[in-house]
Amino acid sequence: MTMDCRVFLVLVFVALIVEGALAAQHIVGGSQGWEESTDFNSWTSGKKFKVGDQLVFKYTSGLHSVVELAGESAYKNCDLGSALDSMNTGNDVVKLSKVGTRYFACGTLGHCGQGMKVKITTEAGTAPSTPDSSSSSPAASSASIHSSACSFVLVAALVASSLLYYML
Repeated sequence: MTMDCRVFLVLVFVALIVEGALAAQHIVGGSQGWEESTDFNSWTSGKKFKVGDQLVFKYTSGLHSVVELAGESAYKNCDLGSALDSMNTGNDVVKLSKVGTRYFACGTLGHCGQGMKVKITTEAGTAPSTPDSSSSSPAASSASIHSSACSFVLVAALVASSLLYYML
């Protein structure tokens, strides 16, 4: 294994450790979770959501669901017909991948109108984004790979990094 390959491998693992340390996982509603009795305005108050963070919606599947709404008007009016996405597993994870505001509501009839909705504003963060597996990273394209053993290690590192990312 060449020195370039070893250096690159170390850089991959350092990047994973830094990302895991900087990105946060937010359980929506805190200990109460995604429930009708949760005060979501209080829950979001004082929280900072950054690019790379994740929202986790925990609830009883079949009783509730999570619907991402198209905009503020749909959010204010509980217009579920403008849904961008709908989830119903009881343990839904949403990655905050860009700066901006996203709107979520419960898709069960009447729950949004009773306050089961949350507005999340994501700020630019220092957490590095995970490269898309279909594109090569600048570090990978500039790394000098001299042997098939190094290529194997590189592929193994990328697979391991993807698995580690989804486990965090």
